[in-house]
Amino acid sequence: MEELIEIPEGFEARIEDNTFYLEDGDDTVEKEFNSPRVNIYVTGEGVKLTTDKDDRKSKAMMGTYTSHINNMVEGLQEGYTYKLKAVYAHFPMNVKVSGDKVVIQNFIGERNPREVKIADGVSVKVDDDEITVTGNDKEKVSQTAATIEQECSKGKRDQRVFQDGIYITKGGGEV
Repeated sequence: MEELIEIPEGFEARIEDNTFYLEDGDDTVEKEFNSPRVNIYVTGEGVKLTTDKDDRKSKAMMGTYTSHINNMVEGLQEGYTYKLKAVYAHFPMNVKVSGDKVVIQNFIGERNPREVKIADGVSVKVDDDEITVTGNDKEKVSQTAATIEQECSKGKRDQRVFQDGIYITKGGGEV
């Protein structure tokens, strides 16, 4: 069984040590594929996925690889954007970007700031209480947005009373 994924013109694809690289000018997205069930080849027409078996697990793995490669192409063409909103009622929360970290200060009156590391290739912009996370790699962008949201967990406090936090409002492709 085999499948061919077309790569748009101007893109360059290569494989080195089970890592698939997709480049568009200066932008590069990489993903490690190391399943023994599926083989990946870069040809003149695009990326070719092959498997020796025709069982359910091999078909599922080929579908997963196809989705990952299509997400890489879409990320380089359009990019991914997540929007978050900082909400507070009790204590005024301060969110800022400091180097490669997002710093959340005065969350529920805490003295120690909470910090979230920004993944490589992802940019975070803070505008008042709106936070925008953008990048070309879908996994890194979504994971950074989710980590920022999770960093504001309130523990065992009643969520109906303590609604403070940072919440994802929009996510995915073009927003």
